[in-house]
Amino acid sequence: MTPRQLKTFLAVIRHGNLTRAAAEVNLAQSSLSDQIQALEEEMGVELFLRSRQGVAPTPAGMALKAYAEEILALNDEAQTAVRIAAGISEASITLGTLETIAAERLAPWLSLLRRQNPDLGLKLKVGGSGELHAKLQHGSVDIVFTFDRGQQDERFVTRRVASEPLVLIAAGSAQIPPPESLAALRTAPFIATATGCVYRHLLDIAFAEAGLAAPAVAAEADSIATIIRLVASGAGYGLVPSLAVGPSIARGDVVELPWPGRPPAASLVMMWRRRRVQPSHIAFLLQSASENLSPVRPADARLRHAG
Repeated sequence: MTPRQLKTFLAVIRHGNLTRAAAEVNLAQSSLSDQIQALEEEMGVELFLRSRQGVAPTPAGMALKAYAEEILALNDEAQTAVRIAAGISEASITLGTLETIAAERLAPWLSLLRRQNPDLGLKLKVGGSGELHAKLQHGSVDIVFTFDRGQQDERFVTRRVASEPLVLIAAGSAQIPPPESLAALRTAPFIATATGCVYRHLLDIAFAEAGLAAPAVAAEADSIATIIRLVASGAGYGLVPSLAVGPSIARGDVVELPWPGRPPAASLVMMWRRRRVQPSHIAFLLQSASENLSPVRPADARLRHAG
């Protein structure tokens, strides 16, 4: 197995189409097919099922997928480590995070990190929780900061950074009385992120743990900042991280209402790939995070679910 073959193999899985996969890896379709065939001959099994609708990985292909990602990630890390040791390139780390976490939790720490090690290159990629996890799997980010959803993946280390409370907000001009119960609140319109996003998951879990169906979602928004603006306009309620809503409350745009029952909270976690050899620049960043973000504990001890 060569790195080029494995990159081609993963491109075919991503696209489910030979033509699009060939365009991604800059190969003629016939050359791509030759690479896949050679890989299948080496493995001694079929890795894809071909049909008029495209190609789909067999169970054997899915088994190889995780190893291919690991092999390519390790190959990239080895090349980077060698180039850094030889003085050819500088150490660089790419962090993935949610927008709210980046602005409210990471900014002071990243500033300190730069002062501690001015030669360390830092890149920040902001995205949704599902997108960030995919980037971590593909190796396009080194460390991810997100909220825990209780999903364990043995390929990655997960550490808890803090517990972040969520707050119920309504328009500041609406004069809305505090909700009497979750059952009453369930009939109110909510502004929330799309299904699959961690914030939407936390909203649904808060009601599910009380034995209630999720509330109606009047509108979906792609960021917490947008949710806060829509709530301020009177479009509905919002359940958002406390760390994101302070300025809006201070201006009177929104008001915080008491949550009926136990207030929900989210575990802020950091995740990175397990390695036998941890690159020194990543080890430095992990140590800095444990000392300067807040007390960090291994997530091998079970993390609390949000809520």
